[in-house]
Amino acid sequence: MRWHALDVDYEMSGKDLIDSVKLSSAIVRALGTEPPVCLTYELFLDDKGQKISKSKGNGLSVEQWLTYAPKESLGQFMYHAPQRAKRLFFDVIPRATDDYIAAAAALPTAEDPHANPAWHIHGGVLPEHAGSPIGFTMLLNLASVINADSPEMLWGFIRAYIPEANAETYPFLARLVHHAIIYNRDFVAPKKQFRAPTQVERGALSDLAASLETGEQDTHPGDTKAEKLQNLVYAVGKCV
Repeated sequence: MRWHALDVDYEMSGKDLIDSVKLSSAIVRALGTEPPVCLTYELFLDDKGQKISKSKGNGLSVEQWLTYAPKESLGQFMYHAPQRAKRLFFDVIPRATDDYIAAAAALPTAEDPHANPAWHIHGGVLPEHAGSPIGFTMLLNLASVINADSPEMLWGFIRAYIPEANAETYPFLARLVHHAIIYNRDFVAPKKQFRAPTQVERGALSDLAASLETGEQDTHPGDTKAEKLQNLVYAVGKCV
């Protein structure tokens, strides 16, 4: 009756309502109205491929997703393959975020912008500062390596490659930095396990520390600072 009275032309519903959609379409046609175009979407699954259930508590809420990634990443996840069952758990968040970043970067030069998820996520108008020069997965790896517990720790490394980077010049990157700190704190840091170095490893680390302090290393014309440091690490490793 809603379809008929309001002239509804588009309706989404879960796969469990397929029979209801067929019956409702037949009723609307009998009333002399064209039924809406219908999209049947699949169910969400957990990381083990099981149906998400409130009673089991194996789901991932919108609020939880937005704690660890920007809303654009959720739009990217929902856009992709809506008629296929998708696994919805915390580990898919970084991939969805990076997929959005790639889509936003490709949109300005896309031959068919309507085929790009970012066009739909932003209603056809890409914001001026959308996207990021650094992927979310890379930020998560960096946060893990340096045990980052504050945004400024990440910004310090980012500025080594993008000197002008800050929250004003790269607002979306700033949001990613914020989420990377929280994601690392809740999912990565608690799972870390450390062990004491062996005698050989302790000696190698001492040699590396001494070499860094004295600056003793093989250098070549044209080497960048990063390359020199890399050569130093390799040189110390070969002596072990």
